[in-house]
Amino acid sequence: MSEILREIIVRNRAGAAAAIPSVCSAHADVLCASMILAQELDQPLMIEATSNQVNQFGGYTGMTPADFVGFVHRLVAKTGTDRARILLGGDHLGPQVWRGGPVGTAMTNAKTLVADYVRAGFTKIHLDCSEGCAGEATQVDDSIAAQRSALLAKACRDAAPDPAALSFVIGTEVPPPGGGCEDEEDEIAPTSPMAAAATLAAHQAAFVAQGLSDLWPQVCGLVVQSGAEFSPASISHLPPSDDPGLRAVLADWPGVCFEAHSTDYQRPAAYPRLAGMGFAIHKVGPALTFAWRQAVYGLDLIAQISGLRLEPLSTVMERTMLARPSYWQGHYHADGAQALRMLRHFSYSDRIRYYWPEPEPRKAVDGLFAALRGRDLPEPALAQCFSPAVMARAKSLAPSYDNDQAQALVAAQVQTALLPYFFGCSGAT
Repeated sequence: MSEILREIIVRNRAGAAAAIPSVCSAHADVLCASMILAQELDQPLMIEATSNQVNQFGGYTGMTPADFVGFVHRLVAKTGTDRARILLGGDHLGPQVWRGGPVGTAMTNAKTLVADYVRAGFTKIHLDCSEGCAGEATQVDDSIAAQRSALLAKACRDAAPDPAALSFVIGTEVPPPGGGCEDEEDEIAPTSPMAAAATLAAHQAAFVAQGLSDLWPQVCGLVVQSGAEFSPASISHLPPSDDPGLRAVLADWPGVCFEAHSTDYQRPAAYPRLAGMGFAIHKVGPALTFAWRQAVYGLDLIAQISGLRLEPLSTVMERTMLARPSYWQGHYHADGAQALRMLRHFSYSDRIRYYWPEPEPRKAVDGLFAALRGRDLPEPALAQCFSPAVMARAKSLAPSYDNDQAQALVAAQVQTALLPYFFGCSGAT
């Protein structure tokens, strides 16, 4: 296990408000901004890829695990970030991508998936076998999920260049991953202490049954529902006082912490509170690409009013999303075409993020930055789209972006969304 991660978990278990942010994104601008911030604050940063994003067949990014590691390392070099502060993780690794087929085929693919991840250099592996395959329940029970997770842990150990470097996270949140609940009326109930304890016990028993007792101490985290969630159009904020009593469960499990998913968009006070509840890993993704989109849409508006752009970026994105609706259709539900259009562009789930790598959007964004490059945008215009804090941060970031004001503003917007995750740092303001 990484010494950085081990130290954070030890401090958290000792009662300190210690946690590491985990950025789940394959967006180069988001990752660069996150790395620069971690370097500025002298803090570690976890970067994770999901099985849908990155797998042996390319995922929706077109990258294999080895490709993604190379991609991250190039960004590390570009930003001047110390590579030692970056931890690489695989999120929700299991049979999910292939769950529409027979379980045998899905698990064979999942074993190849995790083996490729660890061979590529990922060391923090979230084993998630909670979803059923063809002919099974949507969510399988703890014992089945645990048995399958143990098989994947063995595949990791057998493939890893250094098995001792691996750390495992088990379990899953409810609702399933991908941007939280999609029903605006859903009540978000935290995982009960009894359910958390049962998941840990089931996985330990499965590891023992597979002859992996020696690997069990490398299980460092359990994913549970904290009560922090978001849907396409609303945020379920972590209750400021209610405590589900989860931390007491950890007393029987040395070296284990909780991992919080869907922590995007929470109020700043939520993050130290999550740490106090035993959550030492805080996952974030859509909030950062949401901030990136917010910034580029703002810059595009300024460019439109300035006469520098002919076609709005939002028009390009709408055309692209309608031409290939698979990433949003079935995820957004609204009364009327106008409301659905608003969700496509401005949803907290930020499913527009899947479209930025496509050729036409990429060309449009590149064109926007080219049109603004070398121009000193007036402060009153920027104030329509950016807060004073973002504008101040952009000025300090300018040297990192070759004094490109637009690029620095976008990075500052992303960093402002990520800053609350570094709640223990004096410079995180």
